[in-house]
Amino acid sequence: MWTPTCLLGGAGITDRVAHGHDADRFVEIGSLTKVLTGTVLARLEAEGDLGFDTPLEECLDEVPRGTGITLRHLAEHTSGLPRLPAGPAGLPTGPPDDPYAGFTETALRESLRDLDRLTAGRSGREEYSNLGYAVLGLALTTVTGCSYQRLLDTHVLLPLGLGAGAMTATPPEGRRLVPRDLFGRPRPLWTLTGAILPAGGLWSSCRTLADLLVALLVERRFGDPAPSWLRGPSLRWHDGATRGSSVVAVAYDDGRWVLVHRLGDVAGTGDLATRALRATTPPPTGLLR
Repeated sequence: MWTPTCLLGGAGITDRVAHGHDADRFVEIGSLTKVLTGTVLARLEAEGDLGFDTPLEECLDEVPRGTGITLRHLAEHTSGLPRLPAGPAGLPTGPPDDPYAGFTETALRESLRDLDRLTAGRSGREEYSNLGYAVLGLALTTVTGCSYQRLLDTHVLLPLGLGAGAMTATPPEGRRLVPRDLFGRPRPLWTLTGAILPAGGLWSSCRTLADLLVALLVERRFGDPAPSWLRGPSLRWHDGATRGSSVVAVAYDDGRWVLVHRLGDVAGTGDLATRALRATTPPPTGLLR
């Protein structure tokens, strides 16, 4: 079965939209959402509203005093928080086929009361954390009094000319492109509209995502990119994966860039991005974790 694929890139890369993909329809972008959350934080700091080094306890009343965790720690995955949220007795918050279904804002706020226990002996150590970005998103919305969507529209999308709602957790049903099974039926999706949204719940068209990649990493329209981007030799990148979609966005310091989205697993998506960049000069190294 062919995998719907969209590949967009800069000079030296031939765009490809194949096997039923559509570069203008909304697709899930998973953890690439973290780049948007981090960029909102960077913009708020540039505007003097909030800082990377603001203590988390100053943003959320539920956080115990003296944890030492700052918003920078959350953005750089060094807060000591584990990768995934957990419910009572350390069990996942939702069923295996929908792990974030029960991860509400109320559940997140309750978990913050035990933050010192969750991070005991782990603070300062780099560990990729979806939970950390859920907490960061909650801090941003709580301090500003704005919804996540309003923060995204006001501080990122509108200033870049991409339009309010160009990236959203709730795109119109008729404009969504979703994975399908062998019989053409839509596959069930994870619930990512709750507290986990700032870590992985956004949808975007690939064209909009490519415009964002160029604006943030090639043109540097907001200055230095947010620390949410992962680093390699002379490049910044991030990937994302949900139950049925995967994406990789990469830009080199010399201006080369590529965006790949597939309705398939992230490993194949990363391989396709690497092959596309190998057609450029010089060949890339160190693309994926």
